[in-house]
Amino acid sequence: MQVIGLCRFSYPAEGGFQVEHADIAQRRSYLYAPDRIETRMRSFEAITLPALKAQTDPDFTFAILIDEALPPALLERLQALVADLPQAVLVPRAPGPHRKVCQEVLNAARQDRGAPCIQYRLDDDDAVAVDFTARLRADAARVAPLCAENRLVTLDYNRGYIVSPSANGIRAEETVLPYYPMGMAMVVQGGVGQSIMNFAHGKVARFMPTVTFTDSAMYLRGHDAFNDSRQKAHVQPVRLPLADAATLALLRDRFAVTEDQVRRVFA
Repeated sequence: MQVIGLCRFSYPAEGGFQVEHADIAQRRSYLYAPDRIETRMRSFEAITLPALKAQTDPDFTFAILIDEALPPALLERLQALVADLPQAVLVPRAPGPHRKVCQEVLNAARQDRGAPCIQYRLDDDDAVAVDFTARLRADAARVAPLCAENRLVTLDYNRGYIVSPSANGIRAEETVLPYYPMGMAMVVQGGVGQSIMNFAHGKVARFMPTVTFTDSAMYLRGHDAFNDSRQKAHVQPVRLPLADAATLALLRDRFAVTEDQVRRVFA
């Protein structure tokens, strides 16, 4: 069964953000502000990409949705970051309705629209575990009768870590978050045009069966001052402890993220 990941890399969609902008020009200005885009580039390199490059099952597609007008210097840098990730495909698109464009990108990535596939979504500062692709296939097989009887089934992996990388190292804390985007996947039956991006992540259980797995850490949720969810007024700060030796070992083994690399990238 084909596994497809989607990452929206600072794509200036119409909608899809908690912070509103007057027009696409203003949204691009916000997304590509030097401090913000530098942080996202570094997080993508140090947090998101290592586990994708270390997947125990390398048979997956990773579509990276980007602005067709992404500044050339940023495009070249992004191309260099994924040069050794053959599963990655940069997909430039003009700004358009958020869910519609993402659905189109996911469906275009399907090798056989008549066959079922597994889809997941990932922000450009989040990560999945090194065995995520393998787990998706194995768990979809475990619940195959349920999947066969339903157009869509959500696989929910609710255990992971919130992480904040910097030149000083990694701050991290374990968390359990049900139905959060970076810990979810969706089994989509053949011939079904809907995608994981057609649903608000917290509401999927209203529309389809869901199966939750909580046995091991399966995601990293990136945290920094530029997170979309942190731009509104009165948002409480998240205070994360410095990662101890046990946590650093888990981040290395489960996500291929090392403190040395994080310090180097963010130096």
